[in-house]
Amino acid sequence: MALSNGTHSEPQGPLADDEPKRVLIVLDVQVGMLSDPPKGIPAGISVGANISAILAHARASPTPPRIVHIRNCGDPGEDDEHGAPDWELVHAPLPGEFVVDKRKNNAFAGTELGALVPPTAEIVLVGMQSDFCIRATCSAALSRGNEVLLVRGAHATYDRVEVLEHGIITPAAVVEAEIEGELEEAGVVMLEMKDLPGLFTDS
Repeated sequence: MALSNGTHSEPQGPLADDEPKRVLIVLDVQVGMLSDPPKGIPAGISVGANISAILAHARASPTPPRIVHIRNCGDPGEDDEHGAPDWELVHAPLPGEFVVDKRKNNAFAGTELGALVPPTAEIVLVGMQSDFCIRATCSAALSRGNEVLLVRGAHATYDRVEVLEHGIITPAAVVEAEIEGELEEAGVVMLEMKDLPGLFTDS
């Protein structure tokens, strides 16, 4: 498992008394995603700022969550293939934070993430893309029994081309709202940025 200092460590196995109550998952917040459009997502400036604020608040909290950065590894030739400039994380992990590389939408699939996130932990999820990795990872976390919190304005995606409707474009903001409604119906708790001050407290 890649740690912030570039070394590797095996998952620590079942976590006993020190297992985290909360885990902040920073999903696919990579250079390419927050580049200027059209390479980057349309809402990159605002969403990037909100994710930065959430991460900073988590790090500064008296009761900080476990922080896990997820990094998507694309196929050879893709912008986010392993080692490419766009593959790099926007936020450099600090000591004690974890980096997990994935190849599927569901960040739990084929990775060590399950060893870092106890089924009893509350997950706060931010990142990209709403209709792919966010949706798949939220669904997987719910199926494990985790409570999942998704912050509105701290996840995003691209405009959607409706192939079956003659190429009509559905704006990214509409897609994001659709996913929020779908995930909330499934059991995900939707939060607003104004909820940030109490997000990582024990009260």
